[in-house]
Amino acid sequence: MEDRERTIRLWFDMWLQKRDLGIGEIFAEDAVYIESWGPEYHGCEKIKLWFDDWNSRGTVMQWDIRQYFHKGDQTVVEWYFRNQMDNGTVEAFEGMSLIEWAGDGKIRFLKEFGCNEDRYDPYREGPVPQFREERAAWF
Repeated sequence: MEDRERTIRLWFDMWLQKRDLGIGEIFAEDAVYIESWGPEYHGCEKIKLWFDDWNSRGTVMQWDIRQYFHKGDQTVVEWYFRNQMDNGTVEAFEGMSLIEWAGDGKIRFLKEFGCNEDRYDPYREGPVPQFREERAAWF
């Protein structure tokens, strides 16, 4: 489990440092990576292409790991994420990643799930829900 957690931490650190510290060492050649808002990348080369491209347009300011859950060849990691794009847009949300491991200890599948940090109680004023008039978040 320690090796798996170290691999996940390395992946998060790469984003925080904006540097490829060994993408090919942590992702299987045929890995699949699914972002919480829809895009998916097939193969280690595409994951690296996305990483390099994204980091040319934005900066991950915070990616904190809160906890891990391990079962068989799977790990779930709960985290908090915050970034700023070069155009000034700031995004922050809570999330989880479901990770499946290959036999050689590399990540073969990673799917992210996001949770809006701007939450509210629609029943605060009584039994009739008061939902915000806004577009749903992308995750």
